[in-house]
Amino acid sequence: MKTQKKLQDLDYNFELEKAAAEIKKQKAKKVLIQLPEGFKPYALQIVEELKNQTKNSAEFFIWMDSCYGACDIPIAESEKLGIDLIIQFGHSAWNFEKEQGIKILK
Repeated sequence: MKTQKKLQDLDYNFELEKAAAEIKKQKAKKVLIQLPEGFKPYALQIVEELKNQTKNSAEFFIWMDSCYGACDIPIAESEKLGIDLIIQFGHSAWNFEKEQGIKILK
């Protein structure tokens, strides 16, 4: 059985310090993590690290539906959940945006 790599062993910088800083800055209480398919196996590790860095200040949700890129943001679903901040990981640059009252960090 193949064991999963740890985040720090991957050849990708998730910029979790930057994400944690934004969670603190926005005082977000509900955070949605959106990942492309290749990163979804690491979702729990990402959430655990963000919880550690934010001292469990937020409740985290993991978007497990498809993600077709930076423009595929689950706004309606996030509104229903009362999400304060969406953190979308992927290969595009990090940009801070606001969509219908929900802050988005890419």
